Amino acid sequence: MSIAEQKFMVDAQGRNLVEMRPPGIQNNQPNDIQITAEQLLKDAEIHQTKEIRPPQQRIMDEAELQEYKFRKRILFENRVRRQRNYLGIWIRYAQFEEGLLEFRRARSIYERALEVDPSNIGVWMKYIEMEMRHKFINHARNVFERAIYQMPRIDQFWFKYSYMEEVLGNYQAAREIFNRWMTWKPEEKAWMAFLKFEERMGERENQRQIMYKYMEAFPKLKVYLKVAKFEIKQKAWESARNIYERTLEELGQEALKEEYFIDFGRFEIRNKEYERAREIFRFGLKNIAKDKAYQLYQEYLAFEKQYGEKDEIDQIILNKRRIFYKELISQNAYNYDAWFDLANLEMSTKDVNRIRESFEAAIKNVPPGNEKRFWRRYIYLWYNYAVFEELEANNIQKAIEIFERAIQLVPHQQFTFSKLWILYAQLLVRSKDIDKMRKVYGLAIGICPNIKIFQEYIQIELQLANIDRARILYQRFIEIFPDNPIPWIKFAEFENDLEEYERSEMIFELALQNNQMNMPETIWRAYIDNQIKLQNYEKVRELYEKLLERSKHVKIWISYAQFELSIKNITGFRAVMQRGEKCYIGKPELKEERAILLEQWKDMEIEIGDEQEIKKISDKQPTKTIKKRKIKLLGDESEDFGYEEYYDYIFPEENPQQKNLGMLLNNAKLWKQQQEQKNG
Repeated sequence: MSIAEQKFMVDAQGRNLVEMRPPGIQNNQPNDIQITAEQLLKDAEIHQTKEIRPPQQRIMDEAELQEYKFRKRILFENRVRRQRNYLGIWIRYAQFEEGLLEFRRARSIYERALEVDPSNIGVWMKYIEMEMRHKFINHARNVFERAIYQMPRIDQFWFKYSYMEEVLGNYQAAREIFNRWMTWKPEEKAWMAFLKFEERMGERENQRQIMYKYMEAFPKLKVYLKVAKFEIKQKAWESARNIYERTLEELGQEALKEEYFIDFGRFEIRNKEYERAREIFRFGLKNIAKDKAYQLYQEYLAFEKQYGEKDEIDQIILNKRRIFYKELISQNAYNYDAWFDLANLEMSTKDVNRIRESFEAAIKNVPPGNEKRFWRRYIYLWYNYAVFEELEANNIQKAIEIFERAIQLVPHQQFTFSKLWILYAQLLVRSKDIDKMRKVYGLAIGICPNIKIFQEYIQIELQLANIDRARILYQRFIEIFPDNPIPWIKFAEFENDLEEYERSEMIFELALQNNQMNMPETIWRAYIDNQIKLQNYEKVRELYEKLLERSKHVKIWISYAQFELSIKNITGFRAVMQRGEKCYIGKPELKEERAILLEQWKDMEIEIGDEQEIKKISDKQPTKTIKKRKIKLLGDESEDFGYEEYYDYIFPEENPQQKNLGMLLNNAKLWKQQQEQKNG
């Protein structure tokens, strides 16, 4: 480090201390020669020393061979003495002696290894393979016999032993080995190996005996089905059927599985015993749980489609759908869509009792909460039930009872369903029980008055030509809903249809005097339309003038002008528009309303087709500009919330400079858009 890079300090004793700092970087440019990870690995590989191997030795005479054997044996003996329980060394030792054709020594080593671990399968197999490799058959048999005596459950010894005898052509000896093996009841692959052996020998009767012994040793459904398939393969049809029948008799409940009935049914179909197959499928479906018989059901359905009648196929499909819907219901009893599907399914069967049972089961699942949203779907179950009883079962009295039960069930104090009352009343009308119908509507109005209920009740009375009763209902309608415009308008239209124009006008006037009316503009609109319909144009003008006294809204001026234009009163139309424009002149806060009025006025003049008036109105049209203003919140004018854009309208009579400014801004905006399009 240079002197410039050292900083001298003096401690308390006056000694000089040097503070070391990293040297400054003089050149920040990358080095011309870069060292990479790939280069480092390559250099390491180049300088790596090669593996040192001992030199190869050649044995030139008997003395050197004996010396080599002696040295290797000493080495192996030392190893097996140090690692007695590591049998891999014993095997390599024996293989060394085998390579020297010293079979007695090799056998001695294997025997010593078996004394260490007599249950080691690997040692036994190496011992056997050595004897078989060098064709010491009797020695191999002896070793096999010792192995299977000590470990009869090891299939590998039996497989190897029988295979050796078969290769040697000693088929009877191989068969005896298999028979001895089968007495230990081995696994399936052992029995199948014995079966394949007899197949190769062509002994069919022996094959059958093997399969039946296998079935006796392992009385399981899988084994019985294998035996049956064996008989089918041998084309012994009666024996196969006998096995299938014995399966159910001997195994009992264990045999009640879909694979048994599928195999048995397919067997009978192959033998063209269709009725037997049908009964087998049905018996299986009847005795197996539905959730465990899906494949069996599919098999039965395919069978009926191919061999059955149309009614039987339809019945199967219905049962399948019925099971599916019931599973959905079992998962959620309040799944009303599933209940509807089930009820519709039963209705397609025309079985009245089943249909009633499905509806009764469905309506028992009353929604858990007294909230209308939970009941909206549920109440339709009652509607459908009643419709079924009336139209399908032709039992009107039963339908009436259903509606009465539904009305008693619904908590009308929390909510109600106007459709429930209306459908019930309509049913009573169809049954010609008018008095009871009126009681039902009266009860509905008393408990839970509803606009729909009033309208339907009045409509029925009008159909019955009960004018006075309808008028009384309208009066009651208005008493209960005085702030709703619908009863007032309907009542006035009712009187108007009866040509009671004075009554109609009086009803409208009373409605306009009601200061609590919701949406009073609806009353005004209906009153004006009524007078236009009666061609009472002076009354219409009077109503518009009254309405303008209350509000100077631009829509009122436009509507008034459209009325005058509709009756071809061009002068009146222009007078209204001029009054409207004059109302907005000089009021900056109403610029937008004035612009709307002028635009509508121009459209109407275009419709009339007077070019002079069109030009006159066009000259009055304002220029639309975009401006910015501060955003202010009510009660907090000091806080700065930024700016917002808004439209402003500059009319011709305003400051010409302001108009020119608006035009300049519009031209600037247009130029900016053109530039953006060019650059884009």
